[in-house]
Parts: sequence; C-alpha cells; structure tokens
Amino acid sequence: MTVQTEERIQTDSALAMELRECSFYYGGFRAVADVSLPIYQNKTTAFIGPSGCGKSTVLRGINRMLDLVEGARVEGEIIYRGKNLYDHDVDPVEVRRRIGMVFQKPNPFPKSIYDNVAYGPRLLGIKKKGILDAIVERSLRGASLWDEVSGDLNKSGLALSGGQQQRLCIARTIAVEPDVILMDEPCSALDPIATQRIEELMWDLQREYTIVIVTHNMQQAQRASDFTAFFNIRKTVEDGREIRWGELVEYDDTEKVFGSPAQQETADYIAGRFG
Repeated sequence: MTVQTEERIQTDSALAMELRECSFYYGGFRAVADVSLPIYQNKTTAFIGPSGCGKSTVLRGINRMLDLVEGARVEGEIIYRGKNLYDHDVDPVEVRRRIGMVFQKPNPFPKSIYDNVAYGPRLLGIKKKGILDAIVERSLRGASLWDEVSGDLNKSGLALSGGQQQRLCIARTIAVEPDVILMDEPCSALDPIATQRIEELMWDLQREYTIVIVTHNMQQAQRASDFTAFFNIRKTVEDGREIRWGELVEYDDTEKVFGSPAQQETADYIAGRFG
C-alpha cells in the first residue's frame, strides 16, 4: 500500500472490504464465478457450502495467496480501504501482512513458542528484545494462550496440543497486527473442547479484527458468525464432459440464512439434504 492510500483510510467505515464481481481461475478453468459480497468490519463472516464449491479458493484470493499458485488469477475487484488489492502497485506481501491466514491444520514452525510469535515482527525489522517480549506477550494473551505457556516460552511449538498449536498460529498471525484474519476450517482437526476454545476466541478477536472463516460445520457457522455466505456447485456439459464451478447462492445475516433462507437450495444444504 502507498502512503497516499493510507491517508484515504475510512476508519469509521462499516466495511472492511468488498468483493465486486470476482471470478477465480486456475489456468483456463473458472473455479468460482462472479462473487460479489461485503465483509463487515469487526464481524465474522462464514463461508459455507459443499466440498469443491470454491470457498477456500475465494478465501485465498482475498489475501492474494492465489498468486503463489501457477496459472491462478482473479478477475474483478477486491476493495480494501478504498484500493483494489489486485492493482499493479499493490504489494502482495503487504496484503498478506494486513490480511492474515490461519490454516486448516495447525502449522507452527519447528521453533520455540517465543520464536514462533516473534518471527513476523523480526521480519518487519523489530530487533529489540523488550519490544519483542511485549509483542509476544500481547499476542499470546490475544490468542488466549499466555496463561498456559508463559512459564515455558522456550518450549517447542510442536510440543503443544493440537488446540494450543492452532491458538499459537493465531498468536503468530496477530503479532504483525493485521486488520483481517482469514481462517480456513481452523477447527476441522481439533476435538470438541479445543473447537469451543477457538470459537470463544473468535468472538474475543472480533473486538480488534475482522474475521472470515471457511467451515463445513453448520453449527459452528451458526455459533461463531454474524454473516454467512452459501456457495454451491454448478454443472454443465461441454463437448461430452462435465464442467463444474462454484457460485455464491446467498449472503445475509447468519440468523436469517439459517432461520429463513431466501433460496431453497440453501435450506436444503443446511438441512443436510445434499452436500
């Protein structure tokens, strides 16, 4: 982002970002078509839908992780603080700092708990131990992990339980002070107790961050999100072969999507009649 972009920031805007007629491609294959939706500031938006409908593709498109996939591209606009994230003068590394990602499987570095959290700030040039100490403590507290690990920060992050590892990854993400946190099925590898801890943490994180979560768990989407976007698979036959792609079917308040969806296919999916 340029300094000029910083000066145009609308701090009181209800929107953290907005997708405008976005299509996501792998080579010549359009994986997801024409997605338009708002992402509201300090709220959690859940992406739901059957496997293969493109939820994770859209998530990775938001912070330009698709740039790392050969042949992948995005058409349309993703507007963040008044700027299209795919403009030529936007640095994708800076995008990924401001829009962090927590993955499906906890992936702590093979380093100490302290070094996992300090990794990003060090890359940004922060070297003073006192400052790093404060960042590590703040981030671990923000991830509801400090009380469990503060006495042994030199312990390997890989020695933690699965739920603790995922919270460590969240601490590592917030250590570089992002605006938005993307979560790609962050609880799918966790037991119910660890899942509950992550969901409670998400509500706490909303005070400072905007969250977008991909989940196959309908109950989790209901419990943990303010807004829900339902994606589904579309099919056609061309030259004798089936072509599939994802499409946004419905987006609204989570309570409305689950209580009185506007589309029958949304109701069918939530009820478990397909997918």
